[in-house]
Formats: sequence, structure tokens, C-alpha cells
Amino acid sequence: MSDYMIRDVREDDAAELSRIYSYYVMNTAVSFEYEAPSEQEFGERIKKITAKYPYLVCEKDGRIAGYVYAGEYSSREAYSWTVAASIYVKNELRRHGIGTMLYAELEKRLMDMGIVNLLAGTAYCENEDEYLTHGSYDFHAARGFHQVARLETVGKKFGRWYDLVWMQKKIGEG
Repeated sequence: MSDYMIRDVREDDAAELSRIYSYYVMNTAVSFEYEAPSEQEFGERIKKITAKYPYLVCEKDGRIAGYVYAGEYSSREAYSWTVAASIYVKNELRRHGIGTMLYAELEKRLMDMGIVNLLAGTAYCENEDEYLTHGSYDFHAARGFHQVARLETVGKKFGRWYDLVWMQKKIGEG
């Protein structure tokens, strides 16, 4: 049986996290970035996020299998109790419960911080294609998120237009 462990990210995880994320940038419309960030850029992103919010990795048998983090939704003070989350799991390890474990720990830590709302932006298209399925939307819905907004044709990648669906989960009392 595989051993899973959730831990805080370390700066030396940047190379592996960058590799995981690069798959999604280069092969899918899950991320609207066109160029995968370098290891150095990824390290800078880690530093910026961990200055204020949780950033977690899941290890499977001692190797990083995925990661999740929360970040600022808006810099305006009234939004201080709302964060946006991002999660990525190695493509070949999807649907093994890693994302569920990561979100469970992230939500616990955010609740300890007094966070009330957890948001997730998911790329979306009515008809799945080779670049985008309903996997992210369905994953978040299964974890208690519900759709609160849909921005139509806001992201163009691989010559196609995609929507952005904002999903929300209340994790605290507000």
C-alpha cells in the first residue's frame, strides 16, 4: 500500500512543482498560462504565497504527487476572509484521492486562520475537448463547492475560447 503524507511546501520543491504544473500549461486549457514558469519563477511564487497562506504538497511513497495553495482573492481589506485556491496533481496520479487529501488539510488550516470563503476558478467549456474536460469542475463540486459565476469566453488557448467558472465553498462562519 502506498504511503501518503501532506506537508508544507519547501523552496526546494519548486523544480518538481514546476514539472507538475508544466504538464497542465503545455497540454491543457486547465491553466490559461501559455508558457510554463521556470523553476526560479515557481520558487518566487512559493515565497510570495507562503508569506501569508498555506501551501501544501502531498507525497506518495516519498515523491511529490500534487500540491494545493490558497492565495489572496483581492487586496481590499473587506475580502480578508476570502481566498482563492489552486490545486494540481501529477497527471498520472489523478483520481487517486490526492486532491481530496490536499483540500481537507488546506481547509483545516484556512479555518484555523479564520477564513470563511474558499473560491476556485475552473476553466470550462460546454462540450469537453482534447484540452479540457469537466474534471476540475466535477472535482470541486464533489467537495462541496458550488458555481457562483460564469465568465464566458474569457480565456483563449490552443486557438479556442474557454469560460471561467468561479466556484465557492463556505468553510467558516461569516
